[in-house]
Amino acid sequence: MSRWGRIALVIVCVLCLVVTVGCGSREATMDQPVLDSGAIRGVHTDGVWSYLGIPYAASPLGELRWRPAEPVESWKGVRVCDAYGPSCPQEVGAVSMGPLGVGETSEDCLYLNAWSPATDPADRLPVMVWLHGGSFVSGSASMGLYNGENLARLGGVVVIGVNYRLGPLGFLAHPALSAESPDRVSGNYGLMDQVSALEWVQRNVACLGGDPERVTVFGESAGAMSILHLMVMPRAEGLFHRAILQSAVLLEEGFGGLTGVDLATAETAGAELILRLGVGRDDPAAMRSVSPEELLAATSALPTDFLSDGLSLAPVVDGVVVPLSVSRAFAAGMQHEVALILGSNADEGNTFLSWMEGMEEENYCAWARGLFGPWADEVLAMYPCGDAERNISSISRMLTELGFAATARYVTESQVRTKESPVYLYEFTRVPLQIALPGAPQGAFHGLELPYVFGQAALFGVVDPVDLALSERIMEMWTRFAATGDPNPPGDELWPRYTAATAHYLELGDKIVVGSRLYEEAYELSCRIREAGLQ
Repeated sequence: MSRWGRIALVIVCVLCLVVTVGCGSREATMDQPVLDSGAIRGVHTDGVWSYLGIPYAASPLGELRWRPAEPVESWKGVRVCDAYGPSCPQEVGAVSMGPLGVGETSEDCLYLNAWSPATDPADRLPVMVWLHGGSFVSGSASMGLYNGENLARLGGVVVIGVNYRLGPLGFLAHPALSAESPDRVSGNYGLMDQVSALEWVQRNVACLGGDPERVTVFGESAGAMSILHLMVMPRAEGLFHRAILQSAVLLEEGFGGLTGVDLATAETAGAELILRLGVGRDDPAAMRSVSPEELLAATSALPTDFLSDGLSLAPVVDGVVVPLSVSRAFAAGMQHEVALILGSNADEGNTFLSWMEGMEEENYCAWARGLFGPWADEVLAMYPCGDAERNISSISRMLTELGFAATARYVTESQVRTKESPVYLYEFTRVPLQIALPGAPQGAFHGLELPYVFGQAALFGVVDPVDLALSERIMEMWTRFAATGDPNPPGDELWPRYTAATAHYLELGDKIVVGSRLYEEAYELSCRIREAGLQ
């Protein structure tokens, strides 16, 4: 063989090795994918492979508690992935079973679930990675509501749902933990879990028939807020290419700091929590010896009213993992370049009214003045005080318009002002004629779109043809966006791209129609408040 022939042979062998390493084994198949940590076996049902309970990181137990996720250890043989892994520790409450149940909980919880309609690992289908909501203290990728089988089947996408650490195990900041960190920061472990899962996707999703160059992250509530933080985290850059944000809320500068606390504030709150347990301030080993149950019990004694106390265990602006607040990053154009779908529901605020029941006029006014300071008069003119019934209506509209919808507008406007990628805005307004969800709020409440997104409306007794058709349209748009960056089918401009000049949005309701300048008055007021806070 000539010298050039030998060189060509070496190149071919190297390329073959790259293929082998990139997906475990060239002989891997959909019934037995070979991940970088070992072979797995899933279950095939009606054209979709499901792989449940795949560990994407080492168990965060013992010395690994309150540290960034470590790589999972490889296993020998074939790991059967036909059952969900445990959910992360949380206060389960009344709902432990059914489509909203989280099932078993354990600190060993860093698992993900995948659904793939691929017939061959080489199919390279679009990938959608789901981040669940739950105020950063509850929720799970194993909830029946988030079963990705229907979405994967209809849209021809690989759907992946991720568990991440929650509450005190996921977001506790503490001076002693910061002192032992190489970066001198603490908290944000749940966000770092999400990054680890996205890194796992980049290394392994090709084995499941997915395309690592077409990864869309999508999430609701705390999941959508997580995505906003991922968009400003240096470590997350390049790990996803599109994002869908359902009902995110930013109440940072100018809004009483209900979200986006700084490290010093978070450390103070964390130190107070640990003191409740009788553990020394400077003893990380003793802190790690406390059981998850004891941590949760101590956490339950913390203030819990989001509207008055904010999120006490949530992402922290630490200057390293999260370099600066989401609002500041987007204002400066420092967020990652990704295409976006984002929006909110027409009656978001109805979900958060339990603490308002019976509130007298003077108490509501005092709360608003304490939160909004010099802007309180304008806020109260738009959402006036009155009797208890009027107060409930005002606070619901305030949260819906000034909180959730204005957040969507702010992120949208910031993105089109500073980036080139397309952005699509929506409002979900459909209210089903009936829903099997005891105690459900009125209207198009927070989270109501979720059964439509996952094709799981029937789980809640929503079987009207209008609802089923809307669910199918939403799934088509979400998955088409994941595939192409455009939710519209070829040649159809039903959903216009958002521009500053038109401010178009798509109403997803009894009918699907285009609107413009969603809650303009509330949005403009929110901008004035936010801009003053950013100065």
